[in-house]
Amino acid sequence: MLDNFNIQVNNPVSVLTQEMSKYFLHSKGEGDKYKFFMKATQLEQMKKDFVHIKTTKHVTEDKVDQHGECLKELKRKSLEKEERYKNLASLDELQTKLEDLQKQMAWAVVIEMEKELEPMKVKLQSDKHTTAKYDEKLKEWKNKVKDSEKKYKQIQEQLEVITQQVQELQPKCAELKANTQKQSTLFKSSEVTVHRCKANLKALEKDKAQLSSKINDLRLNISQITGSERKAKEERMQQIQTDLEDLIHQISTLDQQIDQYQYAYSRAREEHGKIRKEHNILRNSIEANSKHLHTMEGSRSNRLRRFGEQMPALLNAIEDAHKKGQFKHRPRGPLGYLINLKDSELALAIEVCLKGLVKAFTCDNYEDEKVLKGLMDKVFTAGRRPPIITSQFSPHVYNTSKRAVNHPVYPSALQALEIEDPVVANCLIDQMNIECILLIKNCTEARQVMQSRHPPPNCHVAFSKDGDQIFTNRIYTAEQTRANHLSKDVEDEIRHLQRELDNQKTQASSLQQQIKKLDEDIRENEKLEKRALAEQKLANDEATKLKLELSDLQNDEEHQMEDLDPLEEDLQEIVNKISSKSTEYNEVQAQMNELKISYEKAEQKYREHKERICTITEEADAIKEELTKADQEVMKCKHYKNQYDEKHNAHLQSIKMLEATLQHKEQDIQVHVSKAQEIWPQRLNVRRTARSLDTEISRLNDKIASQRQQEGDREEIVRQYHEALREYKNMAQQLKNLKMFIKSLDSVMNQRLHVYAELRRFLSARCKYYFDSMLAQRGFTGSMVFDHKNETLSISVHPSKGNTADMSNMRSLSGGERSFSTVCFVLSLWAITEAPFRCLDEFDVYMDMVNRRISVDMMLKVADGQRYRQFIFFTPLSMSSLPESDLIRILCLNDPARDPSTKDDHNEAQT
Repeated sequence: MLDNFNIQVNNPVSVLTQEMSKYFLHSKGEGDKYKFFMKATQLEQMKKDFVHIKTTKHVTEDKVDQHGECLKELKRKSLEKEERYKNLASLDELQTKLEDLQKQMAWAVVIEMEKELEPMKVKLQSDKHTTAKYDEKLKEWKNKVKDSEKKYKQIQEQLEVITQQVQELQPKCAELKANTQKQSTLFKSSEVTVHRCKANLKALEKDKAQLSSKINDLRLNISQITGSERKAKEERMQQIQTDLEDLIHQISTLDQQIDQYQYAYSRAREEHGKIRKEHNILRNSIEANSKHLHTMEGSRSNRLRRFGEQMPALLNAIEDAHKKGQFKHRPRGPLGYLINLKDSELALAIEVCLKGLVKAFTCDNYEDEKVLKGLMDKVFTAGRRPPIITSQFSPHVYNTSKRAVNHPVYPSALQALEIEDPVVANCLIDQMNIECILLIKNCTEARQVMQSRHPPPNCHVAFSKDGDQIFTNRIYTAEQTRANHLSKDVEDEIRHLQRELDNQKTQASSLQQQIKKLDEDIRENEKLEKRALAEQKLANDEATKLKLELSDLQNDEEHQMEDLDPLEEDLQEIVNKISSKSTEYNEVQAQMNELKISYEKAEQKYREHKERICTITEEADAIKEELTKADQEVMKCKHYKNQYDEKHNAHLQSIKMLEATLQHKEQDIQVHVSKAQEIWPQRLNVRRTARSLDTEISRLNDKIASQRQQEGDREEIVRQYHEALREYKNMAQQLKNLKMFIKSLDSVMNQRLHVYAELRRFLSARCKYYFDSMLAQRGFTGSMVFDHKNETLSISVHPSKGNTADMSNMRSLSGGERSFSTVCFVLSLWAITEAPFRCLDEFDVYMDMVNRRISVDMMLKVADGQRYRQFIFFTPLSMSSLPESDLIRILCLNDPARDPSTKDDHNEAQT
């Protein structure tokens, strides 16, 4: 219905609101105005139709290409039908050829089976020859076990003899020690007595000197003291007493201060020692992490550097020595470099499990070990060199199926590793028994598995992903938290080390500041303590002087009252005591010298006896080390003996299985020979393989069946051939017609595009003309500039006639002028478009009365000239000034219901 009445629902020219027209003229760009013009004139729809036609043409061309491929397929099928139609061969020839091929096939199977037996026979002979070597090797290791056990017993007997000697010497050593202690006690007791006597002599000599001095002073001062001197002495004694009390109070205060300073000093020294120790530990950790970080950064280009900076040089030296023939077998290592993890989360567990073996090397014999040690001494000039494990190399991995742990959920350490070299795998099996170690990521699950009532058989320990070591009755936590050598993500390890180094450097800086502050506190406390001690010493000296002076003043009066005779008697008594004590001192001194000589002799005997015991003990330690090595050698020989025993048994079992297989194969050959003789009694020397003959027989059977089917219904083959030919010709004709249609469509489209461009130019010219004529009725001037290449439309209007250079943009016009310009633009679009009705909304809102009257007259004139169309105008203003006519119908709408306040506001707005 819309197409019949040419009703354009989305065309703004048919229904144009006042807001839409105002927004269009005021706000949109030139490109949007051009699109508005194209949509109003339906040129946009024509353009879209052209684009759709082009798209359809491309789709048609793609279908033509597809049909071309189908045409090739139809041609191939028609040729096949034609070949079947032309080539109907004889069945007799094919049947004869089939029988010949079947004869050849029967004997070809026999020949191939006989060829298969040859390598098995050769291998059986080789295995039988190898059995003797296994017997020799097994005998050799049995002899080694006997020799090693004999050596172990000899060393054990030597150790028992030495142990017996030490046990025999122990009682005498205890007796000599007791005698030495007794002589030491007597010597020390006599030494104390000598010192006591010497101290008594010194005290008596001192008393003698003091008493002599006192007697002389007393004799000198008798009768010299007068009454005035006595009064002066009493005043001086009171002054001294007052000064002494002040000094005692000062000394007490200084004692308290010194105690405080000493306590603060001791606390600071203690804290300083703790922080200094922590700082040293942290500094060592920073140095270790820095070296590790340098190693990790170097491992970006060479993974060997993760095992040590000298590892690349060592491996190069090993390779050069191997090329020169210095090694019988090239050593393997480091072992951690030669293994790969199947699960990277188990890196820490594997590294904790293997411990030092990650950097270890393994050699086949002791001569190679000596050469490798020499190379390591040259490369590792400082620090510890990697450990070396000497064990005979084997070309195959040990069979650990009987003694290995086999858990349905968790892998063993051997199962979690990818080891290409069997030597490395065997070394880890020998050293760590990795086939008996479980790896369980969760520590809780590991405890449940290992510490249950029934732990996994053949499993003695398990490791978690955090490196925890779980036994059946105990758990050990790992010291390291990250894998240093086996982790795959080097960048993540580098980032972790850098973060840890930054944190440690920050902690070290903080500790350094604390140490500096504590040093300052210690120096300050020492300074204050020294100052207080100096003040205390001065006060004590002053107090001592005052006490001596006070004592002298007090004793002067007493000395005057004393009698000189008792003092002289005391002096004589002291002289007598000194004489007796000197005699006693000499006797005690002689006794001490004798005891000292006895003590030195006893100590010398005890030391010589003890050194003899130590010498024997050292010999015992050396023999213990030899015993340990001998024990390891016994275990090693037994291990290799058991290993070769297992290999020998497995070898004999494989020979038995091979003989049984060979016998079975020979029986099968006899059966196939009988069958072949039934088909053709004479043996045929066939060079072709049974597989190629079977393929050809199958192809001939298919061809014979096909021929039989074709000969059974020849009319069907003829009919299929003609149908395929007819289908091919029809498809070829359709493709030809489509190509002609596409060519014709291209010609028509070029013509229509030309007409479209002319129509667009014509409509643009008419729109400009009508727009200028509409503006001229009001005395306005304006211009419309179309740029079809860039798809832009530029509109400019000037309210008065004059120079077109003065025309300006629509935004510079007043409201009425813009509304009038809008009406002129819409009327010019009406003149070049087709629609059954026209609709304008509030076209005169911003117009003055003159513009409104002119616009209304213009629209009525246009409407009167196009009575076959319906024109609808919406306006909020009165239309009573229009003339009465049957062609004009005015509908007035009632005002909407509003609140009183809202209504007053609305009236004010209308005013």
